[in-house]
Amino acid sequence: MNFDEITRTRRAVNFFDQNREVPRELLDRMIELAARAPSSFNLQPWRLMVLRDAEEKARLRKLAWDQPKVTEAPVVLIVMADKTGWQAGNPTLEKNWTEMVRSGAMEEAQRDWFLDAAKSLYGRSPEASLAFAVKNAAFFAMGLMYAATSLGLDTHPMDGFDHEGVRKAFDISGDDWVPLLLAVGYRDPRAETAPPKWRKSVAEITGGG
Repeated sequence: MNFDEITRTRRAVNFFDQNREVPRELLDRMIELAARAPSSFNLQPWRLMVLRDAEEKARLRKLAWDQPKVTEAPVVLIVMADKTGWQAGNPTLEKNWTEMVRSGAMEEAQRDWFLDAAKSLYGRSPEASLAFAVKNAAFFAMGLMYAATSLGLDTHPMDGFDHEGVRKAFDISGDDWVPLLLAVGYRDPRAETAPPKWRKSVAEITGGG
């Protein structure tokens, strides 16, 4: 399946086959592919909480506008965006720094420059930190959806949920923002899929330039 086919095939599926599980190996592969998404300074400020347990999904459904797909999909991912991903001491930043030095992309003497640059871009205000986290997590989330399609899986991203309620119910750190939930599985073959929605034209996107 080439990229054109992936973009045309990917749909936000509302009805999932409740008798078909997503193998752990396939989900891992999907996440592995999505993790190749670009991120600012390669800081990768994203994490996932993987829900398979029926009780956990039922608890989430109550906080997600009672959407049936939350409990019908075999897997629901809570996507988390780390607002502190640019800070010194953050585990991913520190691993990234170690890898950059090991590969020769940076020298130890450049650490202060690196930290100051990240802070000036992403730590200048709470709004900048939130934008940094959500922007990069969104790259990753889109990668999850395209990777799922390439592997024969279906997904549905959801923004209709109580953000603060989800954070508290699932003990998510205040450093993390939850930009979306993602249902993952196989579409119910008995359900009718609506035609693709309209998309802006190139001229509309670019202003005709």
